[in-house]
Amino acid sequence: MQTLHYLTLSVLVPPLLSIFADAGALVFEGGATNVGMIMDWREMAGRPTVRGMQGEDRWDAYYGAWSGGKQLGSGWEEGRWDGRTDPMRGWVIAFSWMIASFADIYYLCILIRRPRLILDFALTLAFSHLVLTTYYSASIPTSLFFWLVIFAWSATTVIIAEQLCVKREMAEGLIISPPRDEADDLEMGELLRRD
Repeated sequence: MQTLHYLTLSVLVPPLLSIFADAGALVFEGGATNVGMIMDWREMAGRPTVRGMQGEDRWDAYYGAWSGGKQLGSGWEEGRWDGRTDPMRGWVIAFSWMIASFADIYYLCILIRRPRLILDFALTLAFSHLVLTTYYSASIPTSLFFWLVIFAWSATTVIIAEQLCVKREMAEGLIISPPRDEADDLEMGELLRRD
């Protein structure tokens, strides 16, 4: 499930970011295809992903923006990166998560099939993403927007997938085989007379 979820996000996020987000700001974050667009909670929250220098005001000094081992920008120079993030990027990533929830609903209904297991699989997926994004960004998510998107994704996925699975089970109905007369005669086997 985790792989299908991230595969869906990796198909949705780059084209949507290329269309709707500021291309100049994307360059300093590694581009629309950067794995951080999916794995870093700060991208969804619209927070800077670079760290300030020690001992200085964290909003006044940056190490710079790096991609592929090359420094792309270093701070407040004219025509360079100014240290701000694109606010549209977070909305695009959140929208992608909500679209991915419908793909996840399909995956859950096809692969898991049991309504009682949907909650477990969906929340395990959310918890696994929380662990991975915390590890990737080296910080626990502190953005209210990030948590609202994750809760909305979880609720949407669980409620709709459970309803669809219950509906499918009700349509299939219970298959009960008719009682066999020979069922009572199993112990006696061939010794029983049939007159």
